[in-house]
Amino acid sequence: MTLLPFLIAATVLAVTPGPGIAYVVARTISGGRAEGLASCVGTGLGGLIHVLASALGVSLVIAQSAVAFSLLKYVGAAYLIYLGVRMWLRPSSPSPTEAIDTQGSRRALLEGIVVETLNIKTALFFLAFLPQFITLDQPLLPQLVMLGCICVALNTLVDVIAVLLAHRLIKSKVIRNSNAKIINYVSGSIMVGLGSLLALARRDV
Repeated sequence: MTLLPFLIAATVLAVTPGPGIAYVVARTISGGRAEGLASCVGTGLGGLIHVLASALGVSLVIAQSAVAFSLLKYVGAAYLIYLGVRMWLRPSSPSPTEAIDTQGSRRALLEGIVVETLNIKTALFFLAFLPQFITLDQPLLPQLVMLGCICVALNTLVDVIAVLLAHRLIKSKVIRNSNAKIINYVSGSIMVGLGSLLALARRDV
């Protein structure tokens, strides 16, 4: 197992802005730090599901089956778009903090798990990335699980940092004085955009 090159590559990929960071930031803007951190835990757990699936070969089946790929892809895309539209329709309130109690950390955690589990691009990423760093003369399952868990841990750490930075921005005077409806619209637009990108994902990604 070539661990050092893997750590370098995984770290670079983790700090590169992507759908995961955009999702947790959107949840933070919409519901505050507690929801943002809960969504980080949720996406991390969803990532671990992909790690296990990849290690057991389920991801390979999904990647090779056009029907399975399309089904999972569109279900995941539809769920993200649903979350975005729900944010668009959320009643505006005088302060973003008033919207925190309407959703709750538990719901953000569960939705984070669902969103990441239905993200077909995560499955394909692990399927394409992890095998490049394994040693064939050693048991494959433990290697894949360990490498996948490291990826998830790095991604979750970066997501948490993004949430804390977003929360700090929310607490600024500019955000406090802004219209809550605008905040909901921005958060919802990010969700809808992520869902649209997922719907356009190709099997060769």
